[in-house]
Amino acid sequence: MPWTHRSFWIAPLIIAAVLAILAAIVARTRLRKMYQSQLGQTRRERLFLASVGFFVAVAVLRGITEAIHHGLGPFHDINIGDRHIHHLVWGILLLLLVGYMWLLEIGTGSGESWRWAGRFTSLIYGVAAALTLDEFALWLNLKDVYWDRQGRESLEAMGLFGALLAIGVFGQPFFRAIVSEITRPFHHNVRS
Repeated sequence: MPWTHRSFWIAPLIIAAVLAILAAIVARTRLRKMYQSQLGQTRRERLFLASVGFFVAVAVLRGITEAIHHGLGPFHDINIGDRHIHHLVWGILLLLLVGYMWLLEIGTGSGESWRWAGRFTSLIYGVAAALTLDEFALWLNLKDVYWDRQGRESLEAMGLFGALLAIGVFGQPFFRAIVSEITRPFHHNVRS
């Protein structure tokens, strides 16, 4: 079975390690106070954590798939018999799991939901979206075009989704800051 082979666990362990290191850095430094003040709203925190999970997973997945493609390191494809199991399968399964948890109102950010569950499901949602969208071209074309020209469609889909997540997290304060910066020269002249 594929889950008994050590290479099955490499990507999940690397992603989990990077996310744990980032969480530890925030929790044990002055960043914690900034995090709490800027992301105190549950919805915004969940968007931020989904973004972090997404971008970390994209970086790890792209690195590992490049290593597999070029025969570097201990990495190789996961197969069951002669069938290659694409990582979008794991992404779909994780999306189904997170969706089911949210149907049960676990990790939704509602009053009765545990905050840690919301953080966890948000991170998992971002990771699952990365696993799925990294092979968007495969499910769009219904054939393995990962390394072909059509494989670029996956990069475009990930870019669009990443931008959507980033806008959700940084949108309002960011756009307010842009307007403030653009109008600053006018405010200065009015005060003089």
